[in-house]
Amino acid sequence: MSKKKLLFATDYSQASQHAFQYAVWLAHHLQGDLYIVHVSDREQYPVGEDFDEEPAPSQEEIDRLRSVSPDEPSIRCEYRLLYGEPGSAEITRPAKVIVDFAKNENIDMIVLGTHGRSGFGHLLMGSVAEYVVRHAHCPVVTVRQSKELQITSDS
Repeated sequence: MSKKKLLFATDYSQASQHAFQYAVWLAHHLQGDLYIVHVSDREQYPVGEDFDEEPAPSQEEIDRLRSVSPDEPSIRCEYRLLYGEPGSAEITRPAKVIVDFAKNENIDMIVLGTHGRSGFGHLLMGSVAEYVVRHAHCPVVTVRQSKELQITSDS
């Protein structure tokens, strides 16, 4: 059996931090590799500028992404800072990037937090989690933020 590849997408919110506990727990119990990704708000190729090489990502963004780290040293992690395509709708941009990355990297499972918006707030803001659930090629675990949850390695 090949090693499982789990993707954890973070937006650095509390909901995301909460979902990270699940991602780490799953990676531990499935003995899988954990891909920790963030879709940058910045454009990789700013409009109107010429590039001979791919621009280097912001060191600040890289450091922030690497700060999302499991306490468990046995979990193998890879970090990826991703960029959306200019021109796509603001809410679907990160979601589409996550789905495309998961497919291209043959990810076995995606874990992400959800803010639990509904009604008018959901209509205005859209939902990255909803898009990922509807379009991903693999299972998606969405974790709604809750103050009561605590996952331990013994679970």
